[in-house]
Amino acid sequence: MTRRKKMVEQVISLMDKPEKIRNIGIVAHIDHGKTTLSDNLLAGAGMISKELAGRQLFMDFDEEEQARGITINAANVSMVHEVGGEEYLINLIDTPGHVDFGGDVTRAMRAVDGALVVVDVVEGTMPQTETVLRQALKENVKPILFINKVDRLINELKVDKQEMQIRLGNLIILVNKLIKGMNPERYSQGWRVDATDGTVAFGSSLYNWAISVPYTKKSNIGFNEIYEYCQSNKMKELAEKCPLHKVVLDMVIHHLPSPLVAQKYRIAAIWKGDKSSEIGVAMEGCDPKGPVALMVTDISIDPHAGEVATGRLFSGTLKRGEELHISGTTRTNRLLQVGIFMGAERLEIERIPAGNIAAVTGLKDVIVGSTVTSIGEIIPFESIKHASEPVVTVAVEAKHMRDLPKLIEVLRQISKEDPTIKVEIDEETGEHLIAGMGELHLEIIAHKIERDYNIPIQQTPPIVVYRETVQNLAGPVEGVSPNRHNRFYLEVEPLEEDIINSIKTGEVSMRMEELERRKLLMDAGMHKDQAKNIVAIHGSNMLIDMTKGIQYLRETMELIIEGFEEAMTNGPLAREPCQGIKVKLVDVKLHEDAIHRGPAQVIPATRQAIHEAIRMADPSILEPIQDVYIHVPSDMMGSATREIQGRRGQILDMHQEGDTTVIAGKAPVAELFGFAGELRSATEGRALWNTEHAGFQILPQSIQEEIVRQIRQRKGLKPRE
Repeated sequence: MTRRKKMVEQVISLMDKPEKIRNIGIVAHIDHGKTTLSDNLLAGAGMISKELAGRQLFMDFDEEEQARGITINAANVSMVHEVGGEEYLINLIDTPGHVDFGGDVTRAMRAVDGALVVVDVVEGTMPQTETVLRQALKENVKPILFINKVDRLINELKVDKQEMQIRLGNLIILVNKLIKGMNPERYSQGWRVDATDGTVAFGSSLYNWAISVPYTKKSNIGFNEIYEYCQSNKMKELAEKCPLHKVVLDMVIHHLPSPLVAQKYRIAAIWKGDKSSEIGVAMEGCDPKGPVALMVTDISIDPHAGEVATGRLFSGTLKRGEELHISGTTRTNRLLQVGIFMGAERLEIERIPAGNIAAVTGLKDVIVGSTVTSIGEIIPFESIKHASEPVVTVAVEAKHMRDLPKLIEVLRQISKEDPTIKVEIDEETGEHLIAGMGELHLEIIAHKIERDYNIPIQQTPPIVVYRETVQNLAGPVEGVSPNRHNRFYLEVEPLEEDIINSIKTGEVSMRMEELERRKLLMDAGMHKDQAKNIVAIHGSNMLIDMTKGIQYLRETMELIIEGFEEAMTNGPLAREPCQGIKVKLVDVKLHEDAIHRGPAQVIPATRQAIHEAIRMADPSILEPIQDVYIHVPSDMMGSATREIQGRRGQILDMHQEGDTTVIAGKAPVAELFGFAGELRSATEGRALWNTEHAGFQILPQSIQEEIVRQIRQRKGLKPRE
């Protein structure tokens, strides 16, 4: 029997034993060594050759990933590892580290129960490390730590043994501080990383060795020996005595939970249904005989089989030919193929029981985030909230008219595969607008359209997506319907900052229990009368009904909400989305005949009143900003700081690390286009830099008028009066 066939049989035989399964994600900042680590874990499991490990980058199988040397898509692989004579199945997802692809990390966290956090010991915890760790803890995913590139500490930075131990200790303290700050409840239950209990490993994914305290006891190789091996450059010998895959995968098996354990506490965080219902009990117990409950976390295209939906199966068993329901749609879809991923290759199998990560075809109606089930009505899983939001837009059009229908189809497909991409058609100009996380994100999408779908396209330079908000209270403003029979009185004011953050992180939504939502809002500082009368949340804006006993209001409320949503989608200043606005309905006069208060009367009246109130409430434009981090040789520091300051940026912090200066600053997204090239030439290509989405801030008053004028001109709107 070939080695590969034997491995496939081992994987299939372990799928039915949830206590022997570990679903894990590898998360880290860009270039901290995730994909190289994944390679070596796969080589250890016998899936790729040891000679190529670290260079093959097996999980970066997309041409674009290999050309750019970064991970763009989260990739799944199933492998078998033996500990103490027992075999275990590890379903591993390698995730991207670049901020533009953070959406893939967020979605991967829904599918796994444990996160292997990789940190480069020289760079330490970086902004993206914090973002991915926060995402993991929010989804109740347990972290363990691998400190990478220890060889660089010894050979490049020339630290002594004592300094090395101090650095490693400080890094562990810092990661624990992050865990405690992000999820104090889990931290107090023992979710911390600790070298002595074996939840931390140290090593070098490039040279394929690692060490942990439990492994030191077995191998008698401790810090002193590691130091000597690295100094005398005996990496191969060290890799034979302390193989990376053995140390890291042992740590995964011993310290990360199986689906049986994890689902008991994870379901409460990701599903708001009745825990005592049949499906609630089946999911918490990871029951293969229960109803099917699959959460789709990824969609990819197979040239032969079409759309492949990948997701975590929380209960039930998937079989070929099964008819399944998809939340939000009415018809059922039939499963055509059931399988698992081995890197780029998908392996078809007969059935997949609960607790596994499945890859299926035939679910035509799913999008990323869909809940798939064998029973008709089910409360869907909580929607996946992303850490950042689309802030850069490009308009694309097909070079040849004949490709237009195909382009529309492809854009629909892309937004289905990647929910962090927003696609819309501008009715007035006929342009297709694609909004993404950053320049690189949109560049990759454009390449994908041309390369994978063979559609030549033209695109505009990137445009920044602004937001509109208010800084004062205004109203009541009267909105009169076109037939003059209905009147709506509305007030607007800024929404509290804590509440905006709660909406963005998904803690507060219209899908939750009303009492629970009311309590959260009151805790965040909202008055009880307002907290109990919320009728709609759109983006991070809120509509509150403060009226009392008005006849016919209940049946008209749907239309008022539609008017509110239209007003929030296109603000009055520049038709940009609104953010952080509280709209209060304070009085309504309605015609008693329903025919006189239809959509054509109510929606424009509401929208016009809200827009008028915003204009009176000190309206402002918010621009997206990013935190910028630069590592640069000290003699080049001046050139790097000038680059940030010349772009309306601010320097927030600067410190030395050896002969390198680390600069932390922030700058508007609008000013960062072309930053990479100019920074490279200003520092002779010796600067390493990265950015992190840092929310929105008010545009300086001096340029507000000019920006509004430019946006209106670009959109073909009349200049503001």
